[in-house]
Amino acid sequence: MPPIAGNLRTVLDPRVTRLAQLLTGHSTRLTKEDTVLIHAFDIPDEAVAELVRVAHEAGAKVAVRLENTAVRRQLLLGMTEDNAKIIADVESAEMDRMTAYIAIRGGGNYAELSDVPTDTQQMWQRVYAVPVVFERRVPKTKWVVLRWPSPGMAQQAGMSTAAFENFYFDVCTMDYDKMAKACAPLKDLMDKTDVVRLVGPGTDLTFSIKDIGSVPCVGLRNIPDGECFSCPVRESAEGEVTYNTVSLYHGTEFNNVRYVVKAGKIVEATAGEHTAKLNEILDTDEGARYFGEWSLGFNPYILHPMKDTLFDEKIAGSFHLTPGNAYEGPGGNGNKSAVHWDKVVIQRPEYGGGEVWFDGVLVRKDGLFVLPELQGLNPDQLSS
Repeated sequence: MPPIAGNLRTVLDPRVTRLAQLLTGHSTRLTKEDTVLIHAFDIPDEAVAELVRVAHEAGAKVAVRLENTAVRRQLLLGMTEDNAKIIADVESAEMDRMTAYIAIRGGGNYAELSDVPTDTQQMWQRVYAVPVVFERRVPKTKWVVLRWPSPGMAQQAGMSTAAFENFYFDVCTMDYDKMAKACAPLKDLMDKTDVVRLVGPGTDLTFSIKDIGSVPCVGLRNIPDGECFSCPVRESAEGEVTYNTVSLYHGTEFNNVRYVVKAGKIVEATAGEHTAKLNEILDTDEGARYFGEWSLGFNPYILHPMKDTLFDEKIAGSFHLTPGNAYEGPGGNGNKSAVHWDKVVIQRPEYGGGEVWFDGVLVRKDGLFVLPELQGLNPDQLSS
């Protein structure tokens, strides 16, 4: 069993070493030329130490930042804009010295930040996240982020702690080289596509991805991984989309989120009892009501949502459509925002089914790719 938060063990599970080797090897490809920041939230000391050891073994220079979610909550409850700017300045200077970034995030209570006021969270995103994350970490370092298994995550997934740990390591250490080869034809097709149409219960949305490009995500930036993303041309989306999974954002669960979209902009947004809060988030800035990412998910081991974006956005047979900030370069449309909110629609039959069309050609139906060159991404092929 691996060491998990609140349940430390003296013998290190060898799967932790394999995970550390994946992060420093496949994901960030650390060498003696690299300086890497290991950023750990609520992670057992011996797991962080093993990651440091493996990073040093690769020849990299290592810096470590240890944080705690309960402390972060208290910090945010008293946060002012001047305070946020000081933290952003310090961490921006730190990131300017790094060539790589590995973040591992643990914690037992996914709702720990739920009582931080929305306007404070919006300010934090604008003053801290934009310069540190969107302007430095994402475009300027080799980065990878992942969660750490805990009893709280097991509970979210509806699994025992032991079963979830087995699931976690199966998902996180799968054969990403095989996934990369299977994803290559999808990237080629997306790069050539103009019009995408998404159809399903409560969803009929059309947009263009012409000249946007696409990026296969096969274990380099997220663990677990398994998606290929692009982005709507900023003002091209028309129609409606209804998300059929719970989306956790800053400690609040949003259900049955529905958007009506005209000329690329979300003009109507509902989420039941949280409709007002949803619209507060979308009003953070102008870019929050335009989409900054669209992606197809295909990790064969992730089949059901567990209120964790890093897992849910990779669900086999899903797509996610993201209001807010777009990545720079391939897969982005230039949209800028302090918000980047991945929300997921599962299109497998048990979730209502659905279709994905590229330029009038059916590409995926009820969660399975139908074109011969893409069938290697279907769960029975990718997990074998």
